[in-house]
Formats: sequence, structure tokens, C-alpha cells
Amino acid sequence: MSTEPGKAAHEHAVLLNAIADGANEYPKPEQVTYTYGTAGFRTLAIKLPSVLFRVALLAVLRSKRLEGATIGVMVTASHNPEPDNGVKLVDPSGEMLDPNWEHHATALANCPTTESLISTFTTLVSHLRVDLHQPASIVYARDTRPSGPDLIHALEAGFKAFGASVKVVDVGVTTTPVLHHVVKATNDKSGAYGKPTVEGYMEKMSSAFKTLVGNKGPLAPLYVDCANGVGANALTELTKYLGDIITIHPINTATSTPGALNSQCGADFVKTRQALPPSVQSAGYLSKPGTRGCSYDGDADRIVYYYLHENKGTFRLLDGDKVAVMVAMFFGDLIAKAKLEGDSKVKVGVVQTAYANGSSTKYLTSRNIPVTCVSTGVKHLHHAAQRYDIGVYFEANGHGTVLFSPRALQTLQEAKPTSPDSANAIKHLLAFSDLINQAVGDALSDMLLVEAVLAHRGWGASDWDAGYEDLPNRLVKVEVPDRSIFVATDAERKLVHPAGLQEEIEKAMAKVEMGRSFVRPSGTEDCVRVYAEAKSQVDVETLAKIVVDLVEQFSQ
Repeated sequence: MSTEPGKAAHEHAVLLNAIADGANEYPKPEQVTYTYGTAGFRTLAIKLPSVLFRVALLAVLRSKRLEGATIGVMVTASHNPEPDNGVKLVDPSGEMLDPNWEHHATALANCPTTESLISTFTTLVSHLRVDLHQPASIVYARDTRPSGPDLIHALEAGFKAFGASVKVVDVGVTTTPVLHHVVKATNDKSGAYGKPTVEGYMEKMSSAFKTLVGNKGPLAPLYVDCANGVGANALTELTKYLGDIITIHPINTATSTPGALNSQCGADFVKTRQALPPSVQSAGYLSKPGTRGCSYDGDADRIVYYYLHENKGTFRLLDGDKVAVMVAMFFGDLIAKAKLEGDSKVKVGVVQTAYANGSSTKYLTSRNIPVTCVSTGVKHLHHAAQRYDIGVYFEANGHGTVLFSPRALQTLQEAKPTSPDSANAIKHLLAFSDLINQAVGDALSDMLLVEAVLAHRGWGASDWDAGYEDLPNRLVKVEVPDRSIFVATDAERKLVHPAGLQEEIEKAMAKVEMGRSFVRPSGTEDCVRVYAEAKSQVDVETLAKIVVDLVEQFSQ
């Protein structure tokens, strides 16, 4: 007669055999090393099937360790070229995977054989004290990349090894922010965050937007470059919920055209080239004065705005810095109107990285808005923003959001308005907390945030742009033999290695007026990025060239 321990041992053996069978089907390629970074795993799609299988194992362990809390898995490579793909995990709060678990992901992905994978898996179960009898719950999705279906197949093979103890929900082809919303909403048992579905996401956002716009609509038309990515599908769906309150013209929506994704379009193209996507330029969409456009990236978690100067016809970029400044200033004004004093006082703060334009930082601090500078990477920005009552974080590349602390939300919900104006301000602040994705940067949500603030201010793009003038800047990608020799400190504003390079950079900075430059290794590609800014374009080009030459010289 089998004993309970005997039954448990048998179940464990069955599980390990099932994992071994799946692992044999998805062997790790030789001479490839994987690292789980800020964006999860990201590389050429053909190198990823084994990683997807192993990520499934980790996702299940994470869920079981958290007593069945729902974990998300997103298959995407964001702004990378179409042949790339990637995968990242989403924690129950809708935030990035706990950094302590990133090492476990890397360890599993790099096991060279099935035997070593089983050994590492067993060690993790023991080390992390995972009760394999706990239930597990996973939701997963992918973007429009052609490699997606095969990678999802590998992911599902990992889930199947656990049998009936794992409940899985396939959200399908959708944006990264939608998947984060579904994870956060699924784990919010109060239901306050909204329905854990794509429809719930659309309803929550569009309803808040309509509250905010009120009788100020219909708003000016907006041209949206969808980067030929999954944002096109989501935007088409969102417009059905918005009705005629704003006219949106989607551009670059060829999600099934091979090679089109992120090619000559999208937020990364616009930000790095400082120019309109050729498709937008040639069609003349923005030629009418006062017209504005924006670009998403491939998985719709970044957005940048732009317009053409009314007199000169020159391209004007409104990037993440411009969004952060406008939103922080507007929220500061709303809080003043809400008349929340004493213990009920709500404070706004901004979180930036070293890539933020110096003019934006100076503008905010001169208006008594506190600014924190952190290392590049969403997890650093997100956690720093959580320290403010209302934390605004945007990277210059257009990735960001606004976080409302539990204290701020409670204060707003319990506030006693002292006038119709203060009642309106409180109502609008609460509506913004519903409009803005509280889990992650979200191009669709941030687009509606910008449009709502512009509507309240009565501004066009040029009014928004008039607050401050960006210092001329350049961002240059430099391919190097080994990016790991470049080690940064002070929120990535200075190098400690290679020895002597930082001193040379500082000498170069001193040669130009308002010169600032730094070098940081990419988290996703085999290169380093050189950022330079100065008072004039000529000085920027000079500074950037000197620092690029120094990088090449020190990397030999």
C-alpha cells in the first residue's frame, strides 16, 4: 500500500520526467549565453525556444511560491528589429519580476543539458522553499512578431509539464501594457483596479478619458504612427470605446507585412533620428499648422509626440522629458486647486535618468518640483516614483507613467471639497489615476493623458513646447568588442572602468559651453551608448565625436 510520502515522491518523479521530455524537445543552443536584464531575455528569435520553455518553469515556481498569485509572461522585443524576440515575467502587482528572481531566470536559461536543468530546477525548488502542491496561475500574451507563435508553443510546453496544477490564460496578441493590466487586475481581489481583460482595460481608460475631457471635445485630430506593431490593433479597438470625442488617424498599421515592424518608423526611430518617419513626412499628414502626431514603439509601451514648426516647417520633438514636465506641472496646479492642506497635502515628484535633457531638469527644479535621478531601466524609475505621493517618471525615449500612492488615493477619496473648483480638481485627479496605467509605461494610456492635459490647458503642441528649449543633444551607438568592461556609477553618469576614461570625458566636457556627456553599456545589445549635450549643435557634434573616439580607443 502506497504511503503519502511515497505518493509525493512518485508525483515528483512524474513532474521531473515531464520536464525532461519537454527540455529534450527544446535543447539549449551551444555557445549562447543568456542574461535576464531590464527587458527580460532578448535576442534573435531563433535562439529563444529553449529559453521560453525554461521561463515557463520559473513562472510556475514564482506563482506557487506566492501561493497561487497570478504571474504574467510577455513575449515581445519592443523596439528591436523584427528578427529579434524576447520574453519577460510580470509580478502580481503588475510590475517587473522581483530582481532577486532575475538570477534564477538566468541560471535556468543557461543550463547546458537536460540533466543540469533538472538539477538546477530541483535546487531552486528547495532553495526557494516552493511547495509544488500549491496551485499556479499564469496569464501570457505576445506581440505581432512572426516568431511569436512558435515561441508561445515552447512556453506552453513548459506549462504542460506541471499538468492540472497550473491554470493558464492566453490573452492572445496584445500590447505589453495590456498584459500588465490583466496581471494587476487579476490579483486585485477587491476589483477596484478594473476587470482583468482587454475589454476591462479599454473600458476603464476610455471612461476616465471621457470624464476628463467633459464638454471640451471633440478634440483636435491626432495622427498616430503605430510602428507596424501590436499597438495598431489596440488603437483600433480603443477608438471604438472613445467614440467621436477625438479623431485618431492610425498610420503604419501593417502588422502582417514581413519586415515592416519598427522599420523606418516608431518611437525609437523618431527619437534617435530626430525626424518624422518617412511615411508621415511623404504623406504630409502634419503639414496643416497646429496638427500633431505621435509614435508608439513595437509593443506600445513608449510614446513620443511631434509637430512641424508653424513658420519654419522644422521638425519639433516632444519626448518623454516634455511629457513629464507638462504632466508634473499640471498635476501641481490641480493639487493647488484641490486645496489639500496639512496632513492631506499631496506632493508631486519627477524621476529621470541621465538621458533626461538638462533643460528639463533645470525647468522643474526652478519651479520647486523635486527631481530624482536614477539608473536607466524601468524598475529603477518605477521604484523611485513610488516614494512620491504622485510620482511622474518618463525616460526621454518616451517610456513612462504616473504612479498614485495608496496614501494619495485615500486622501483624494476622503477629501472634503471647499468649493466647486476644489471638487472638480479632486474629481479630475481621481479620473487621472484611472486613466493612467499604474503598472507600467503605456503608449495608449500616455497618449490619452497628454490629450487630456492639453485639452484642460487649451494648448496646442507649440504651446506645450514653449515651456523650455531642449539643449542640443546626440545619442550615438558604438559597437565594442566587450561592453562589460564599461562600468558606470552615480546613476550611470560616470564611469569607474576602463580606468582613466572618465577623466578624459570630463576634459572634453570642459571644452564646450554647458557640456555634459556620459557613456553606458547597453542592457540589450552588444554596444555602448554615448550621450552628449551642449549649448550649441556644433559643440554637441564636437563633444560626441571626441567621446566616441575615446570609447573606441579605450575598448581596444
